[in-house]
Amino acid sequence: MPKETLQVLLSTYNGEVYIEEQLNSIFAQNYGAIKILVRDDGSSDNTVAIVRQYMTTSPEHIDLIVGENIGVVRSFWTLLQHADREVSYFCFCDQDDVWMQDKVMRAVQKLSQLELDGLSSERVPAMLCTATQLTDEQLKPTAIWPGPLAKEPSFYNALIQNIAVGATMSFNRRALELLLDEADDINVDHIQMHDWWVYLVVSLLGRVHFDPKPSIYYRQHGNNAVGGEATFMAKITKKWSSYRKHKHQKLLVKQAIEFKRIYGEHIRDAVMMVQLEAFIAPRRTWLERFRYLKMCRLYRQSTPENLLFRFLIMSGYI
Repeated sequence: MPKETLQVLLSTYNGEVYIEEQLNSIFAQNYGAIKILVRDDGSSDNTVAIVRQYMTTSPEHIDLIVGENIGVVRSFWTLLQHADREVSYFCFCDQDDVWMQDKVMRAVQKLSQLELDGLSSERVPAMLCTATQLTDEQLKPTAIWPGPLAKEPSFYNALIQNIAVGATMSFNRRALELLLDEADDINVDHIQMHDWWVYLVVSLLGRVHFDPKPSIYYRQHGNNAVGGEATFMAKITKKWSSYRKHKHQKLLVKQAIEFKRIYGEHIRDAVMMVQLEAFIAPRRTWLERFRYLKMCRLYRQSTPENLLFRFLIMSGYI
């Protein structure tokens, strides 16, 4: 297999405790053609100094953008905008995890299969995400998350659920072009998370694959921006907290509206357009909500999640 280069897009913020372990795990990959682009989101600790130490020893492999604090979604969006378009593949990366040694090799092998059209020489947008090995702060394994999917990844899933843990996500150059060339005026405030947006876009216009085999040690600690849930009660507690915090905001609908504004003209499947427009449409009464659920083809990845979706529709949360 040719050594096509992969670029790691790493956002950091006050990550001095863990950043060296993460960078070391990237440099220890059994795939050699790797570049790293780091954007620091306004750290006040020694994160930038640590990254610069790596730049002195491996200047050809790592670059740094020192920025102000704009938050995780905008920071990763900035990394996308500064990504090297000559590179074949890309990975999102968090500062506090550890990559398994074959993460990049597996990603490149799978993406090189997914992106082949079969009918032409053009590459199609392709995205890969995997399960994670949840760990405690000392990297002691606790659980595999998320578990195997009940259904294949698709646009009908992506509208209402993100199966893509960003720290595991890889995608090809065509996907990057699709994300940037079609979205110069995107309102990033309407994006739930950068990884969710990539899943939504590529699931409609490309190919998405979920690998149930973990590719990272996903460290859980008190400062995780987003984290996995190792137990059922942890999941319930997290979802209840999110429900109370975001009630009446209709965040998923806002994201879907933004998606239609940017990519609506690319939707050639009439059924997909009907489903998107129905999801976006206001549902003011219980009868309208009931009728919507009767025609809805959207799904989450488990029976409890689908029941939750129906509850959120009938309660007017979505």
